[in-house]
Amino acid sequence: MPHSSTVVVPPLKSAQPAAYHHHLLRLRIARLHRAPIPHLPPPPPMATAALLLRTHHHHHPCKPPPSPPPAARAAVLCRAAAGTSAWPASAAALRSLAPPTRPELLSLDLPRYDPSRARPVDLAVVGGGPAGLAVAQRVAEAGLSVCAIDPSPALVWPNNYGVWVDEFEAMGLSHCLDTVWPSASVFIDDSGGGVKSLDRPYARVARRKLKSTMMDRCVANGVVFHQAKVAKAVHHDASSLLICDDGVAVPATVVLDATGFSRCLVRYDKPYNPGYQVAYGILAEVDGHPFDIDKMLFMDWRDSHLPEGTEIKERNRRIPTFLYAMPFSPTKIFLEETSLVARPGLAMDDIQERMAARLRHLGIRVRSVEEDERCVIPMGGPLPVLPQRVVGIGGTAGMVHPSTGYMVARTLATAPIVADAIVRFLDTGNGTAGLAGDALSAEVWKQLWPANRRRQREFFCFGMDVLLKLDLEETRRFFDAFFDLEPHYWHGFLSSRLFLPELLMFGLKLFGNASNTSRLEIMAKGTVPLGKMIGNLIQDRDG
Repeated sequence: MPHSSTVVVPPLKSAQPAAYHHHLLRLRIARLHRAPIPHLPPPPPMATAALLLRTHHHHHPCKPPPSPPPAARAAVLCRAAAGTSAWPASAAALRSLAPPTRPELLSLDLPRYDPSRARPVDLAVVGGGPAGLAVAQRVAEAGLSVCAIDPSPALVWPNNYGVWVDEFEAMGLSHCLDTVWPSASVFIDDSGGGVKSLDRPYARVARRKLKSTMMDRCVANGVVFHQAKVAKAVHHDASSLLICDDGVAVPATVVLDATGFSRCLVRYDKPYNPGYQVAYGILAEVDGHPFDIDKMLFMDWRDSHLPEGTEIKERNRRIPTFLYAMPFSPTKIFLEETSLVARPGLAMDDIQERMAARLRHLGIRVRSVEEDERCVIPMGGPLPVLPQRVVGIGGTAGMVHPSTGYMVARTLATAPIVADAIVRFLDTGNGTAGLAGDALSAEVWKQLWPANRRRQREFFCFGMDVLLKLDLEETRRFFDAFFDLEPHYWHGFLSSRLFLPELLMFGLKLFGNASNTSRLEIMAKGTVPLGKMIGNLIQDRDG
């Protein structure tokens, strides 16, 4: 969901693949639940975010990104004049307010990898996102040698990560939150009773502080860095060789692919047809906005901003989008229009057109845009080949929540599991029993995707398949019932804390909580996805 689409208008269809290649370069997580991932999966369609992964301006740690279409950001230098405000009258006008990309770098004296090193490092981490750094730091803390490979290791992640406060508190990371809202709200529709208050604190991650904290821990524990892209990996019986684009070869006993959705090193062997979460967001100075600054806006499904009888209203009826907003002050706010999940994903122009119409209706005049984000997150789809030599984490390991798009908190919570498995099973050559090569990787994959997590993901994919079939009114009825559940259930569903027995109870309670109309819709549109889920659970031989 946010922290996380899709009638594609025919005129946009032909341009969609090129646009997707551009947008996928700037992946971000999370809205929840979205996570920092700069890369593109195989050819479009591609798109769904919830922890929200969102646009990332980072270069691919494995290979150079394709050049974006020249017209994609042709208007970025057109800015609102100082001291003036503007109505975003159209998608083009909204894009014209976007500032040029200005990468922010930490001032760090990083220890560098020595190519003359004779022995393989114990662990090579490819990718410098939160999950990769968390694993690198923990493995190094255990006394093993670690090299982190990334083309821009000091780059501050540009994503606006939103998380539930309890998720970061559980990991001891509450000091890395910069703004906390005591509660959140959900607007189901335009009726007076169509708003729900969620008594669960929500926060924006202080991304510079989080990156700085993680880098400091890595350096303190002896992690070395190599600034390059990985071109390929060559595997031997007990180690692997990573060939970088600068000609340096990094030998490693274990390779961890933390590059996001690139699927550069981690292999998949099944057809890739995920749903996509697509979002466009701006961090803006405005004349004013109508939102309570003590509440973040988790979802706004209202559509009164779209004129009756128009094509855009009909598109939104079939494939709805919602507004996600973080109000920092009466004049500073993060606004994001999001398609929760669709196949294929909505075109970015369509998202921007809907957002411009919403801001006009809300009376939000934009004075300037500090940042803009384009988020395209693949949700669901198959897991990678299990096991395989390269270990994965995050997007490359299929860890995005298939129903919400969230990933950051989940991957950070999983990092210690992966790190501890590497430490436990690695043969360090000091006389202790250990494993290497394929046997070692197989044990780590078992810890990353045990049977209960695979079953959980299958249920989440079932949820995604149902959401893919819902129009606006059906989506409203679904979330009306969802957020009326006991907090234990909706908290647990969004944060991946419920496993199959509780998820089945969650499903029964959601069905019982729904209106008669919604029950009929769930039965009509959920029968085929339910059969698919049951079949996949039966085929999971370890289940």
